[in-house]
Formats: sequence, C-alpha cells, structure tokens
Amino acid sequence: MRNLRHLGTLSAVAALVVGGLGVAQGSDGPHGPAPKQTQQETNSEANVVTAQPATEEPPPYRGWSSWSMQSSNYPGLNPRGSASWLHEANLLAQARVMSKHLKKFGYEYINIDSGWSATWDWHGQFDANGRATPDKERFPRGMKYVADELHKLGLKAGIYLPVGLDKGAYEKGDLPIANAPDCSLYDIVYDDKRSTNGWDSAYKIDFSKPCAQAYIDSQAQIIADWGYDFLKLDGVGPGSFKQGPNYDNRADVEAWHKAIAKTGRTMHFQVSWSLERSAIDTWQQFSDSWRLDTDVECYCDTLVTWHGSVSNRFYDVPSWVQHSGRGGWNNLDTINVAVGAMDGLTTDERRAYMTLWSISAAPLYAGDDLTRIDKLGWELLTNKEVLAINEAGRAASPVTPKVPQQVWRVQNADGSYTVALFNLDKHPAIVEANWSTLGFTGSAQVRDIWSGKNLGTHDDSWFAKLPAHGTRLLNVKPTRAATSYEAEAAGNTLTGSAKVNGCEGCAGGLKVGDLGEGASVVLQGIHVAKAGTYDVTVSYTDGSDGRQIGIGVNGGAVQKVTLGGGGDDLWDRVHATTYRLALKKGANTITFANLGGYGPDIDRVTVQAR
Repeated sequence: MRNLRHLGTLSAVAALVVGGLGVAQGSDGPHGPAPKQTQQETNSEANVVTAQPATEEPPPYRGWSSWSMQSSNYPGLNPRGSASWLHEANLLAQARVMSKHLKKFGYEYINIDSGWSATWDWHGQFDANGRATPDKERFPRGMKYVADELHKLGLKAGIYLPVGLDKGAYEKGDLPIANAPDCSLYDIVYDDKRSTNGWDSAYKIDFSKPCAQAYIDSQAQIIADWGYDFLKLDGVGPGSFKQGPNYDNRADVEAWHKAIAKTGRTMHFQVSWSLERSAIDTWQQFSDSWRLDTDVECYCDTLVTWHGSVSNRFYDVPSWVQHSGRGGWNNLDTINVAVGAMDGLTTDERRAYMTLWSISAAPLYAGDDLTRIDKLGWELLTNKEVLAINEAGRAASPVTPKVPQQVWRVQNADGSYTVALFNLDKHPAIVEANWSTLGFTGSAQVRDIWSGKNLGTHDDSWFAKLPAHGTRLLNVKPTRAATSYEAEAAGNTLTGSAKVNGCEGCAGGLKVGDLGEGASVVLQGIHVAKAGTYDVTVSYTDGSDGRQIGIGVNGGAVQKVTLGGGGDDLWDRVHATTYRLALKKGANTITFANLGGYGPDIDRVTVQAR
C-alpha cells in the first residue's frame, strides 16, 4: 500500500485513511506507461477455476436452433426458396451430431423455429381447432415423431409459435376450441379484429373473454402431448418494434404460463424478440428467458455479420445485466461461431462473440450446420472453463460502457474475477484492466482462459494489445482475498431519498443513488475473521467534479470525504478509492451518509486484509 494519508479517528473501532493509490479512476484505456508484466506465461493447469452457480435456478440452457440457417442466403441452404431449410431430415441430422458430440458438454435442446407449420411457399397449416399443425411435406411423420426421435437421442425438443390468434387460423372459419364446449375462435378476438405481434400476422386475443384462456390451453396441451420441452413465443410486445396497446402481449405471456403449468409437462418458456425492459416484471414472472435484442441473423449471404448482428450487443446488454439470474435469463439470441466459412466473421470476431454470450450468463444455442463444425468451432463450443463461467449464472458488466475498448468483469463465488477485454474498434488497440476499477487493490494472479495459460502475478493491472474486434478472457485472482458487498443487496438499510438505481457500469448492473440531504445507505454483514485494519475499496459513480459523502463504521462517527468524480457527466462509469478501516471481529456495518448536497452513487465495497 502506498501514498496513504490519515484523516483521523472515526471512532474507537474505526480509523479512516484516504487511499491515494496512484491508480487512474474510470479510465477508458491505458494511462501513462504500460504496466510491467511481472512473470513469464506458463501452461500450468493449477489455476483452472470451477465456477459455482449463483442461484438454485436452472442454469442458462444450451442447444441449437433452426432459424439461422433458414434465414440465410448462404449457397445451398435454402434450395426451395426462402426459409425452406427446415424439414425432418435436416433437423434430425443436426440432432444426431449434437447427441454424439455436444450433449456431453451440456447442449441438449433442438429448437424448431418458425416454418414447421408452413408450406414451402409459407402458408400456415392449422387443424380443425385452429391450432398450428405440421406441414406434411416438411414433417411427414408429424411433430410427435420428431420429439420422440430427439428424446431417443437423449435430447430435448423445442417448438415455436407466434403470439396471438394467427389470421390464417381465423380465416378457416369459426372453428371450435378443443376441450372447450361452446367456445370457438370468433369468441376470443376483439370485435374490431385488431392486429398484433411483430408482423401484424395475428389478431389480438381479448383475455377478458372466457374462451380466450381455453384456446391457449388447447395449444399448450397439444404441444405437451407431442412431447415438447421448450416453447418460443415470438413477436411479443411491448417490444418487437411495435408500439401501442394492440402490441402489448403481457396478458398472452401470462396465459401461456398458466397453460403450460396446466399440462403438467415441464417446458422452458422463452419470449421473443427485442423486448422492452419496461415490462421486465412480466418476463421474469411468467417466462424462463427473454430476448433483449433483435435477431442476430444478418439475412444475407452468411449467417451473421459483425456490424448489425453481433457488435450492437456490447452496447445493448449492459442495461439488462441487473435482470439476469432472477429466475430467468437474458437471451442474446443464437451463437453462430461453429463454421467459419458460413458464419461471416473473422476468427477474432467469433471468439469475441462466444466470450460475450458466455460471460453474460446467456443461453448458448448454436445456429450453424453442426455437420460442418471446424476446428475453431469445436474449441469455442466445448471449452469447459468457459462453459462453467456461463453455467455459474453470474452476468458480467462493463466497467465503462459505450466505449470502443471495454473491460467486463464479474466476481466469482471463490473471490476471483472473470474479466473480459474487448476491442470493438476497427483498428488494433491496447485494452487494460485496472484492479482498482474491478474493486480490489494490490497484485493478482492472471490466467488466460481461452488459451489455458497462466500469465503470472501482476501489480495493479493487466493489459494487452488486441486486434480489431479481438478479446482476451481472464481469470484474475487477487493475491489478498477480496470479499465484495453490494450496496443494493437485500438486508442493507436505505434511508431518506436513497434508492436502488440501474447502472450499466456497476457490478450486477445496480447501485444505490439519490443520496440527497438526510439520505444514507448502511451496508450490513461485512464479516471479517479477526479485528484489525483492513483495506476497503469503495466503488462508486460520480459524473461531477467530485462529491462529498460521510463514511462511518459500526454506528460510529461519520467522517466527511470527497470522492473524485470524472467531471464528464458519465454516471455509469465506475471509479474506486481505497480506505483503511478498523473493523471488529465478526459482522460490521459501513454507512455512507449525506452531509450536504448530493453524494456520489455507491456501487459496492470490497474488503481485503492488509
């Protein structure tokens, strides 16, 4: 520890010292001379990290989906015209590869996307009760046969429906609703037959009418009877690029949730696409995963491209981080990284793509032709350490969002950090991870996860020159154990105007702000094994030139300090300052109290023994 200066005694058990550590706060990149790399790279496996789940909820699912190849103009994929790839033989060929080679890595869902009930020229097929039914040319032996075959391979079967009452079903006449006497299709729509979903391809269902739920129940039951384990409900709003009450499908999502439960069959229920965060309570309450962005596919001669497909996720994901893992997962869409000739990406872009999805605790489902996976594709899809990071369910967030050189981090259950460096620029650039902005000080052991190499012990930071759209994925383990406590954690005490706010650059996507006059946040349960003086790093945001806050320990006197701001009005950029605090053995409290004017926003504190 260097450059520390005393502020005096706070109480009998709490002494505070400003941590002027000489570490730039809120840096967009390297500052000053590049840090010295202190040890040679090695190939030791000693520091391989086994991530641990953050919750008891099921982890993000893994599998494969049909839409990427259906939507592409890649030569030979769709010989019968638009979206003609999907049929029984093609689908089961993918399933056999997954069962033989990828199932052991946790890939288990084969998800049939749009088109299973459509003719080659895209006319929907419906049964005598107005429910989607398989096209006989695409699936001549029916959907139950397909699900049975997938189950024989040890896999799970997924299926797709758009939200609302499909206009094609309605136009077949006033068909009776299965298992619902005296109910028919004309009974469940609004009198003005208003349109809904992202394509206006359906009539909006009026759930104030008693037969409406019965129709959803009938659809869920036939899917369950066929043996499906997954349903994607598509074109859902609020979102899907439509505005207004016609496109608010929250009642549909709740109805589907109820209908699936009535079947008695366990199904993963996913809602899609490009959903509004304003309705997150509905997505979390009634579904298992939710799409937060538009289709990743480029609808071009490859499956995806970097610009317009992948790169926008780095800017869109941060505002959703806070919602991941609370009974469901942020869905970033398909990972098309397995076949370089087909993907439309460089080697560096494929690795960055897989890295972002993995550290975001997003479902990992491929969209490539699994019969053609290349060497890099196997490496990306089957790296056990990367898959463990994803399965742990701890979503990473960027230290500084909305910039070309980004550092993402999340603290693991064992106290280490998963850290990803990204260069989103079109030119090579140095990207540096500063330990202080991760939330700790001192030195740390660094491991390159993709290569499996230990990179030695490094003081204060680690940097690399990355190619355009390149990445490095690291495990960073502080030499001194670091335990972090979130300001927004349940059990903390907020007073006055203090409240939990979203923060794209904060750990977990949340912070405590609005610390106006009389407001405070008290962090509870800060546990240390023995009494003594500890280094406590305060992570905070302050877009001003520096705001004052009072810090107190265990109810003692509050000491006024100024936390240096960026002066740039960036309230999602994380800064950090380290203090020396005397803590008692066992549980402690740390109070951040307003002492006039507004204080900075508090992200977390990290405690390290000296």
